[in-house]
Amino acid sequence: MRIKALAALLLASTMAFAQQNDPVVMTINGQPVTRSEFEYSYNKNNADGVIDKKSVNDYVDLFINYKLKVQAAKDAKLDTLTSFKQEFAVYRDQQVRPTMITEADVETEAQKIYKDTKERIAKSGGLVKCAHILFVVNQKASKEEQDAMLNRADSVYNAIKKGANFAEMAKKFSGDPGTALVGGELPLIIKGQTVKAFEDAVFAMKAGEISKPVLSPFGYHIIKYIAKEEMQPYDSVRNNIRRYIDARNIREQIINQKLDTLAKQAGNGMTPKKLLADKLEQMEAANPNLKYLINEYYDGLLLIEMSSRTVWDKASSDEAGLQAFFKKNKKKYAWEKPRYKGIAYHVQKQEDVKAVKKCVAKLAFKDWGDKLRTTFNNDSTIRIRVEKGIFKEGDNTLIDKEVFKKNVEVKKMEKYPIDAVYGKLLKAPEEMDDVRGQVISDYQELLEKEWLESLRKTYKVVVNREALATVNKH
Repeated sequence: MRIKALAALLLASTMAFAQQNDPVVMTINGQPVTRSEFEYSYNKNNADGVIDKKSVNDYVDLFINYKLKVQAAKDAKLDTLTSFKQEFAVYRDQQVRPTMITEADVETEAQKIYKDTKERIAKSGGLVKCAHILFVVNQKASKEEQDAMLNRADSVYNAIKKGANFAEMAKKFSGDPGTALVGGELPLIIKGQTVKAFEDAVFAMKAGEISKPVLSPFGYHIIKYIAKEEMQPYDSVRNNIRRYIDARNIREQIINQKLDTLAKQAGNGMTPKKLLADKLEQMEAANPNLKYLINEYYDGLLLIEMSSRTVWDKASSDEAGLQAFFKKNKKKYAWEKPRYKGIAYHVQKQEDVKAVKKCVAKLAFKDWGDKLRTTFNNDSTIRIRVEKGIFKEGDNTLIDKEVFKKNVEVKKMEKYPIDAVYGKLLKAPEEMDDVRGQVISDYQELLEKEWLESLRKTYKVVVNREALATVNKH
């Protein structure tokens, strides 16, 4: 009994010590928020360079709102969605996986790649340095055309056999511009790298030998076998191999292999997934900010999804709500100066000036663009150039000149010399679409406000002002 009592006393003392060192600054729906968690969020969002810095007291409400939205997302079970779990798992593992690999692991893989490549090249006949002169033959060429090109290749081959310089002949006659400039020399080749006809000819030759014209899908080749070369020493190609490892994402393969090996060595049902979880737990114990960073991402995913469903998407798709909101707040969207609702357009023919106006005269403004595009412009013919919108002074020089009667120069559009405008001057928006973007933004603010008021009534929030006063501001 005494031992149990002593254990309970020690446990209570430990908990009290922890609370003194990291007290709870608030509880949201019964969930405690420690000072260290709040400090992490506050200092991150009020670091040097942040324009709109907040005091601790001002930040409290923002933080509570954030936590309330996350709680609403959890209650909506958004954290059980497969898409959420997968996206979060990828992020979480990204924090751990890089720690599972060392430079020694990468170096071992680089040396293995070098060794395997060297063995494969040796087995396939080695590296060959060669040059060629190509006489291009189109695959649809007639027999007469093919024979003519063969005769030309034979003439060059005979000239080389009589002493003509191979490199000079390549520069003069080769149809391969990339190699002709360097005397026909190709990069080092191995089997499986070129077309079969060319490869068969090369690997049947000896150093210094020059082939008769060889036909491949590209045409006739006169090939010069220069030499067989050994693969460069490891130190000479090490940096290239390391770049190859990074470019092909081989580091991830190394990590997977290492996790599999470690899991097998550990036994007792250990899995790569459990290894990553254990490693993350160790990392979070050593660096509490990492835990808060990962939790922040977790909460952030939930908040974005919940906000999209509750505010952002709803505001964009709720046409009836938008119209009612606009009607109720129409005075708010009045303009200081009149604006021109219409088009500035440029045509090639005078008759198209009237044709454009007639085309859209009876249509709703939102449909003008599609109608003009299908009527006057198609894939092969562009009869008009149009800029559509609600213009204020200074937005468009043609409208400034024709509508607002400003003394401005209108730059002529090449190939479209005739300028015109069509539309009407408005003192204020006549319909919601005239200010749709602004209305959606304001409607979102309203929905956000109403949502937060609802959350405040739904979830109990208790703030410990004494603990908040001890927050360390970096």
